[in-house]
Amino acid sequence: MKKKRLLMRSIILIILICALGYTLYSNFFINKEKVKIGDKAPDFVLKDLDGKEHQLSDYRGKGVFLNFWGTWCEPCEREMPYMQNQYEYYKSQGVEVLAVNIAESNIAVESFSNALNLTFPIVLDKDRQVLQAYGVDPLPTTFLINPEGEVVHITSGSLSERLVRDFMEQIKP
Repeated sequence: MKKKRLLMRSIILIILICALGYTLYSNFFINKEKVKIGDKAPDFVLKDLDGKEHQLSDYRGKGVFLNFWGTWCEPCEREMPYMQNQYEYYKSQGVEVLAVNIAESNIAVESFSNALNLTFPIVLDKDRQVLQAYGVDPLPTTFLINPEGEVVHITSGSLSERLVRDFMEQIKP
């Protein structure tokens, strides 16, 4: 009887150790970046603060500066005015900014947007599906998408105004 109990406990312990090992391996060693340079950008539909739907494929023919961000993220806050300045210049040249907020309330996002006078589309990824589809980590992360819908550059971290301008030059039609 004792041998059976010892065997069962040993089997359960081995299964738990294997599950823990796999979890650690998948979290730390498997590449989370699902979208790579040269890939076609995954299409999505997200709503903005006014409830209007924005579908990425509707921007085909334009360059898209796709930025993932959060209101609590200091580097995100620093780069937003640069994105706004360059958006005002490049929107007439066929470059669109889509700022994807990650899982925050409409009130927090609207307050943030109003404080910085942002006019580019801000869409809400409430359930993090687009974040996961693009494999984003950390915030901010920006994907540059050319007019044909291909990802031509991926960058993480805060951007300077010069970098934002250079990136928009890369993707303008």
